Amino acid sequence: MTITLSSRIQRVKPSPTLAVTALANQLRAEGRDVIGLAAGEPDFDTPDYIKTAAIDAINKGYTRYTAVDGTPGLKQAIINKFKNENALDFAMDQILVSVGGKQAFYNLCMTLLDEGDEVIIPAPYWVSYPDIVKLADATPVIVKGDISQAFKITAQQLENAITERTKLVVINSPSNPTGKAYTRAELKALGEVLAKHPDIVVMSDDIYEHIVWTDEGFNNILNVCPELKDQTVVINGVSKAYAMTGWRIGYSGGPPVIIAGMKKIQSQSTSNPTSIAQYASQAALEGDQGFLKDTCATFRERHDYVYKTLSEMDGVEVLPSDGTFYSFPSFQAVIDRMDGISNDVELAQLILEQAEVALVPGSAFGLDGYLRLSFATDMTSLEKALDRIRQTIE
Repeated sequence: MTITLSSRIQRVKPSPTLAVTALANQLRAEGRDVIGLAAGEPDFDTPDYIKTAAIDAINKGYTRYTAVDGTPGLKQAIINKFKNENALDFAMDQILVSVGGKQAFYNLCMTLLDEGDEVIIPAPYWVSYPDIVKLADATPVIVKGDISQAFKITAQQLENAITERTKLVVINSPSNPTGKAYTRAELKALGEVLAKHPDIVVMSDDIYEHIVWTDEGFNNILNVCPELKDQTVVINGVSKAYAMTGWRIGYSGGPPVIIAGMKKIQSQSTSNPTSIAQYASQAALEGDQGFLKDTCATFRERHDYVYKTLSEMDGVEVLPSDGTFYSFPSFQAVIDRMDGISNDVELAQLILEQAEVALVPGSAFGLDGYLRLSFATDMTSLEKALDRIRQTIE
């Protein structure tokens, strides 16, 4: 018997970041001393007050179905967060709680997109954006901003990429994988282009909002272009800031008609996110936020070391990050000079096998010749990993 899979599933690939992490774990299980710098999750534990809230929820019997779009308490906490931290006003029917930010984006694409529609995605991009667009039968339009542009696209590039089929534009700032953030002026320029196209929806992925160390601090496009509110969906979550990656809670704020469609998609897939994780996430948003500054300071300290060390490596070109816990250095000069190495995938494989350090090839993010390095790990491991990488490439 021959089983034929759908053309849809054949268009997409598994997440390369998860694949590298799985391979690193397999090598560790075989006794190899592999240092994983591939996974995009904080190495901190979830704060105790959040874990206590989850335990209390279990003990109180909050273990049944909730509303598809989230508990009223969590939705109100999200509304308050948007208002107090981002100066954005949303009503209850403009909020949807999902199983992580990934499902939020999936819901959005399934709600908006038809075959033939185009989605503008700046590269380098988070690995799942193009494949989720393909799952919705639409076409990713990749607009590249390399290291010479600080990994950001210009307003002119955006204007040039827009066609009559453009339905959605993706903005992720600060960015996974580069750690670079758009300035207010840059967001304003992009917003002025988008304001001329009111039928195009904008998705602002703000998941790294609390891990930023620029003088301007965090901004999203609605902060500088409030006139875009009727065409913008803001996606965020608790995974990165609160070290809650495994709890799987993301959320969206946007126009009621879009949120209603996303809710309908979710009702026929996962239904509500886990009830216990929702109560914990409400506690996260409503509790003391003071630790966030300490977390950000720790990531910046690690960043400063990683940036300085990479800068001193022969053949490596790197920019300082504005936030997140990623660095995205170019290893193209290293690739060009090494015998038997022709691309970033082969270099990442060599570093994994010889240096026992797991990195993700830049081609997975839409830009060849780079490697993504996550510094969401302790300083001792970072020092050992970077020393191994230096020895391997030099």
